[in-house]
Amino acid sequence: MRVVVVGGGKVGYYLVKTLLESRHTVSLVEKDENVARRLAEELGILVINGDGTNQYDLADAGCDEADVLAAVTGKDEENLIVCQVAKKYFNLKRVVARINNPKNERIFSTLGIDVTVSSTSMIAKMIEREVILDKVKTLLRFDRGDISLVEVDLDESSLACEKSVRELGQKLPVDCVLVTVLRKDRAIFPRGDTVLKPGDIVLAITLADQEDELREVLVGRRK
Repeated sequence: MRVVVVGGGKVGYYLVKTLLESRHTVSLVEKDENVARRLAEELGILVINGDGTNQYDLADAGCDEADVLAAVTGKDEENLIVCQVAKKYFNLKRVVARINNPKNERIFSTLGIDVTVSSTSMIAKMIEREVILDKVKTLLRFDRGDISLVEVDLDESSLACEKSVRELGQKLPVDCVLVTVLRKDRAIFPRGDTVLKPGDIVLAITLADQEDELREVLVGRRK
């Protein structure tokens, strides 16, 4: 997948590193010349010292061939403009915007931004879900918040341990998919005969209102 990231601050830097580790093709647009030069040398990717709100700088970064653009500068208004420029001039089907002020989330959605990520609201939601659900963490919400990517930590007391995905299939929520099982240093793509073990971390996609049901099947009721 080809991704253009706009903004070379801490969020942009770690986003690029994560994408590169997953073997995606990434380019970066950064205003600050010194930061742009340093990141180009450190990350070994195409870094454009330019303005993400400028269509020509986005073109230089390869936006015309990109699958996704992520605007992660520290300014909400700039991220909004970057996404709108990407959609208008490059017809990108997927744009992601970082939101620093959670109050702007509704505005961004109304203006057609596909995915919004608010560090403040995400952390708050994760803390809230951590208190309520213990071993189930909401990593990301998308499709206007109706769908969740969740992480479930299994231990010896978890109901799903030593059971196959096939056995759990009829009990899982209807709109739920087990995406990956992380076992020590391995990523397992679960099939029907995959048996879940203590220590596994299960990543699943589910409807937001079915998270509690998913937790009960994999972990059990909270005591």
